[in-house]
Amino acid sequence: MDTDTAQGPELVLQGKFADAATRATCSQDSPPADDEGIVRIPLSMVEQIRKACDAAEAAGTQL
Repeated sequence: MDTDTAQGPELVLQGKFADAATRATCSQDSPPADDEGIVRIPLSMVEQIRKACDAAEAAGTQL
């Protein structure tokens, strides 16, 4: 988690860049902003992401 941003706390995720076809499909449904990208997060990371969100919530940080 990065708590030192101008917009407030943010959860930082790492993943592989999505392929061109996935990016195109995602862009149709929800075009990313100029400073956003489409990444793939393995399902094996779901539990770790959930724990990070729960820890942030318990610390009083709203995501």
